[in-house]
Amino acid sequence: MAATAVRYLRATGTAASPPAAPTASGTTSRAPLRAVREDERAPVDRDEFRRVLGHFASGVTIITAPGDAKEPAPAGFACQSFASLSLDPPLVAFMVARTSTTWPRIARAGVFCVNILGAGQGALCRGFAVSGADKFAGVRHAPAPVSGSPRLADVPAWIDCTVQAVHTGGDHLVVVGRVDALGTDEAAAAAGPLLFHRGTFGEFREIRR
Repeated sequence: MAATAVRYLRATGTAASPPAAPTASGTTSRAPLRAVREDERAPVDRDEFRRVLGHFASGVTIITAPGDAKEPAPAGFACQSFASLSLDPPLVAFMVARTSTTWPRIARAGVFCVNILGAGQGALCRGFAVSGADKFAGVRHAPAPVSGSPRLADVPAWIDCTVQAVHTGGDHLVVVGRVDALGTDEAAAAAGPLLFHRGTFGEFREIRR
């Protein structure tokens, strides 16, 4: 499934390839884009890796994309692996499992919207973390201004993007998006962000000195 998405993105010129290597004639050739091999896996216990990395608190987002002729309903999934990447040009990135059933739909669309969740939106996040359900049932949303991806109501901030590049990263893909539009809902933002830490949701509390 991931390989299909990567092939699609390379066909449209949006997937990144490894750095070019010089040949004997002085020209360059590119190694094929591939996933991690079994002999490249680090000798780290998966559960221990997850436990230790769980100490890093992160924000929570929902990545959405518009439907298409093949699947008219919009797509979306909960994502905590999100970060800003570059100011010039404005780029963001998110990570998605290569086994994700939502990612191929985002790849086909070539665009996405990052919906940054606020405190009290844990239930919304859980709804988008499940597979096989109608994730948008009862969820108010409107088209993002450039991509048409669902911009969820009452989220503190949103970022409308075009897929810029896709890199392999072990059992995940690193998706880089170029920001086309973005905005905030100051009323929603006043409640603070939704945080994820050690398997549970939490909220930000400012400490005044």
